[in-house]
Amino acid sequence: MPHNTPPEIRHGIHWGRAQALLQQEVAAFTARNPRSQALSQRAQAHLMFGVPLHWMTDWGTPFALQVAHAQGTRLVDADGHTLLDFCLGDTGAMFGHSPPVVAQALARQASRGLTTMLAGEDAAVVGELLCARFGLSHWQFAMTATDANRYVLRWLRAASGRKKLLVFNGCYHGTIEDVFVDLVDGVPTQRDSLLGQVHDLTAHTVVVEFNDLAALEAALASGDVACVLAEPALTNIGMVLPEPGFWQAVQTLTRRYGTALVLDETHTISCGPGGFSGAHGLQPDAIVLGKPVGGGLPCAAYGFSADWAARVVQAKRDAPPGHSGVGTTLCGNMLAMAAMRATLESLMTPEVFAPMLATATLLAEGLRSSIARHGLPWCVTQLGARTEFQFRVTPPRNGSEAGAALDSELEHLIHLALLNRGVMITPFHNMMLICPDTTPADVHTLLAAFDAVLGPISATAAA
Repeated sequence: MPHNTPPEIRHGIHWGRAQALLQQEVAAFTARNPRSQALSQRAQAHLMFGVPLHWMTDWGTPFALQVAHAQGTRLVDADGHTLLDFCLGDTGAMFGHSPPVVAQALARQASRGLTTMLAGEDAAVVGELLCARFGLSHWQFAMTATDANRYVLRWLRAASGRKKLLVFNGCYHGTIEDVFVDLVDGVPTQRDSLLGQVHDLTAHTVVVEFNDLAALEAALASGDVACVLAEPALTNIGMVLPEPGFWQAVQTLTRRYGTALVLDETHTISCGPGGFSGAHGLQPDAIVLGKPVGGGLPCAAYGFSADWAARVVQAKRDAPPGHSGVGTTLCGNMLAMAAMRATLESLMTPEVFAPMLATATLLAEGLRSSIARHGLPWCVTQLGARTEFQFRVTPPRNGSEAGAALDSELEHLIHLALLNRGVMITPFHNMMLICPDTTPADVHTLLAAFDAVLGPISATAAA
């Protein structure tokens, strides 16, 4: 490179020094994790991609990190290193790994039956607790939030007689196929990454930008949209918060045009015991709850208002006999009901959330200070107990802006370097989650590691 050629600066990072750091971090990870490397190589023989789920290779590591056990905020890997976990199973363990109250409930239930395809007392109590938390009167259960979203969409199409779904660009609702539509240069486009899809999703999926009320009303005015399925804040393309008054206006529009409003609170449950809806006084027609509602056990729930529940029940009664396409034999199994009851009674409470939210604010403020100290053009977004730094100066207002700020290479470098310093954050972007066991000291450990990673690679650092 000629002496007069300036170094490449990427999101405020000196990219040459960043690449040198990456090589060091890869070597360090390999040297300190021989057991993980051996187990990863062993798994290649019989596990596709060498892992139980191919997402487990998304951490930016040279081979899949292997876990031995986890408790609270601590995860111990196969080589005996203790990692401070701010990923928490990408929200599945939002109340910490193996919360004692949930583990005890599962142990009690395990000797009394796992699944029977029958109801019991726990189910009735869980229904009561969900109604009290979220204000919706009638509930059903699934094994994952993906399934819950799929079932809600199927029920509402049947109950309304409408076929179309509306989502916001950049949304995440698990792997329900209908939502894999993005705006590309303003045109709804089926996502290229969706494997094995044979039907054109754009025929029945409408997509508009988040925070764009004019586009939303134009789409709803046709009168053929069964439901708006939305996260209260976008969380998977980089966090995008709603603008003031947005959701109140959305509620007005959906009611005006006879469209059901479904809020997927799987990630935004981080806002409090009633999720974003409860924290902000929203009144959706349906709610989906996923990962955290069972304290880490695979389960999900979805609820309807009394009016929509009645319409759903009538649609089922009016349908011909046979499989509805909704549910599996494991939905609402005894183990899941025990886990949900324990979580709702003891963890999804104001007393548990209050210190989580305070600690998350401490983290967000610390990240902002660190970013400013290193002269980086980044912002920090907080959503209850969830915090994220993004590679742009101001918080994004829609999915297109958030997506444009993503940089998977830079993310993986930072994530890998943090892992080598004993700290784990979510691999897909730059999200960190606080659980009841996270302490201010844990936050300071993360911030110190963050500073140590950014110090040598920021463009403002001395050469």
